[in-house]
Amino acid sequence: MTFQDGGQFEGGRVRKGGGGRRGGLIAGGGIGAVLVALVAVLLGGNGGDLGQLADQLTGGQQQGTGQEQFVGECSAQQANSDRECRLNATVQSLDAYWAGVLPQQARVEYTQPPVESFSGSTTTACGAASSSTGPFYCPPDQTVYIDLSFYDLLQQQFGASDGALAEEYVVAHEVGHHIENLIGAMDAADRSGSGPESGSVRIELMADCLAGMWAGDAARTVDPDTGVPFLRPITDEELRDALDAAAAVGDDHIQRQATGQIDPEGFTHGTSEQRVRWFTTGYEGGTLADCNTLEAATL
Repeated sequence: MTFQDGGQFEGGRVRKGGGGRRGGLIAGGGIGAVLVALVAVLLGGNGGDLGQLADQLTGGQQQGTGQEQFVGECSAQQANSDRECRLNATVQSLDAYWAGVLPQQARVEYTQPPVESFSGSTTTACGAASSSTGPFYCPPDQTVYIDLSFYDLLQQQFGASDGALAEEYVVAHEVGHHIENLIGAMDAADRSGSGPESGSVRIELMADCLAGMWAGDAARTVDPDTGVPFLRPITDEELRDALDAAAAVGDDHIQRQATGQIDPEGFTHGTSEQRVRWFTTGYEGGTLADCNTLEAATL
């Protein structure tokens, strides 16, 4: 998805973190945790090997500066070519979209979630996290955490497309969890179990639908600082990239690659077909009510 010519995105929105020694794995996980677990299975590893595996996949970055830094100001051209700038611009687009939609559709004011781009490891209110965690949202500190090397894993190990919208979908999904937190869906769902109808699956599919809502309107969402729409209209190819990324993280796809079998009782995120369908529901004009998977009769 291409940022519009003339766009300019201020710095200071995305914190740059991590790089220290790993302190353990976060409790829970995000959109990428299940993928790294699969790689461990494929390589003959186990849960205790995830930290070492993450070092192998991401180059073992372990040194930190000890100073808080942020992604700086960047142009649309930079956002179209540089991952950190793209993350920064995507987050600001999501901020503008949800600041308008959330009060209208849910009577809830939008609060911007802190976003951290980390490498190696970082400390969160959910516990210590490493690169093996993948992108995730931590409800206690309402922060989105992402190691940008996850995109390489998504492409190299799982065959997902490398288009910009595929990356932006991941960010929009995690911010979708923040929206769920703000409207009370996180508290309403029982996320402790697994299975095809579990609260965990419903929460993940809702986040996919919310990501689709943003994507469907992103070319019409205007940057209040510049008066320029954030993004150009999505092309068919870019949409396929996003749908491809959604399918790559389906439970059935992951299980089939890991074991050659599918166990629905182990589902935590939904099947590839479900993830694509719920993203599409949001993309094709869906509302918060349309994305309410917690009350959906069928998933």
